[in-house]
Amino acid sequence: MKIKSEYICRECGHKTSKWYGKCPNCGEWNTMEESEIELEEKKPIRSGVKTAPKRTEQKSYPINKIDLPEQIRTKSGIGEFDRVLGGGIVNGSVVLISGEPGIGKSTLLLQVCGCLGDSGRLLYVSGEESPSQLKLRAERLGINSDKVLVYSECNLTDVLSEIDIVNPDIVIIDSIQTMYDANSSSVQGSVTQVKICANELIRIAKTTNTAILIVGHVNKDGAIAGPKVLEHMVDTVLYFEGDKQHTYRLLRAVKNRFGSTNEIGVFDMEECGLCEVENPSEYLLSQRETDASGSCALCVVEGSRPILCEIQALVTPTVYPAPRRTSNGFDYNRMNLICAVLEKRLGLGFSTKDVYINVAGGLRLDEPSSDLATAISLISSLKDIPVPSDFAAIGELGLAGECRGVSGIEQRIKECTRLGLNRIMIPYSNYVKLNKSEYTRKGVEIIPIRNIFESLKIFTKKEKNND
Repeated sequence: MKIKSEYICRECGHKTSKWYGKCPNCGEWNTMEESEIELEEKKPIRSGVKTAPKRTEQKSYPINKIDLPEQIRTKSGIGEFDRVLGGGIVNGSVVLISGEPGIGKSTLLLQVCGCLGDSGRLLYVSGEESPSQLKLRAERLGINSDKVLVYSECNLTDVLSEIDIVNPDIVIIDSIQTMYDANSSSVQGSVTQVKICANELIRIAKTTNTAILIVGHVNKDGAIAGPKVLEHMVDTVLYFEGDKQHTYRLLRAVKNRFGSTNEIGVFDMEECGLCEVENPSEYLLSQRETDASGSCALCVVEGSRPILCEIQALVTPTVYPAPRRTSNGFDYNRMNLICAVLEKRLGLGFSTKDVYINVAGGLRLDEPSSDLATAISLISSLKDIPVPSDFAAIGELGLAGECRGVSGIEQRIKECTRLGLNRIMIPYSNYVKLNKSEYTRKGVEIIPIRNIFESLKIFTKKEKNND
């Protein structure tokens, strides 16, 4: 065997034959780590010589002959967690949970252990904490079950042996970056080690039908640390989002082979751990100022769940040569696009103003249906005219100023009316398909618009009411 050294970037996994201070692929500094690999000597292939005996027995079989077990999913006991997973933890699946440090990943998984402690056998493997440290957190969360086993170890061989001896229903690895294979010369947490350890854990999950939940660290850009192939190898990838300074937490699925990738789980961080928020719309609008300008309610759909939230805008004269633009929870480029549309189509002067956009509560808005509410909040702040407290706006804006239709409009309207928002502005293309008599009977006013200019009627009505 020949030994060869190569350098691997621990951030992106890029391989080179020599060391660089700056990774040629991702541009990060001091991330190239040396790794030794063994090169197998190539043996000459002789014609007519068979390297392996030929099989005569068929191992594949028709898909309609495959039998499913009676219980393919295990309910974790935490409704929001099960929602994101698609109904529960699938037996034999591998779930990767990632998020910022201190966001609550270990707390959530320990609570899962507490909920499942009476119905199954769980093994919590920690490479970051000692058993006594885990016990301290378990007491705070009220977890005391003899079926929740704790094992503090980083050596992958010892971890696999423990799994074989204990034979648990669910294994939790906290975290994959702390695991290492003693047979590899790479340093702990490197791209090679993460790939080897994840591959072995996935093999165990598929051969023993044991569900494995893995915690993954993130780098400074927010992506999962280690090789990108790690996300391809596992069955489900979950991101735990939120501001550590606030109690609000979001669990979002970005990959799920057994369910939807649009579902989110909403949690509230309290002293006793993470508590489910079953009605996030009411939670997000509970602290809304009704008489302040620059605020507008909207309804977004996350998976099968409509959520009401508040988008806030602040437009002030700038004191800098170049106006400032800041967005929190809203796409920065989308904000600039909406400002440009309002300036071009309505003649509003945003080019000499500082613009700040914030989505209250820590939500991150990705769908275009939030364009109209953002535009109305910007106009409200610029003109210093409050938006009515019972008003909501839903719609996508085009570059020509047109208001385009969105999906799930009836579901959004029902969520708005449930919380007392009875004046709802929607695109005209959605309005023509609605049952108007039903909403008229309930006292709901639906305001259809074709373009951004027609959205100004809400401010005209407000001014008339004030007179």
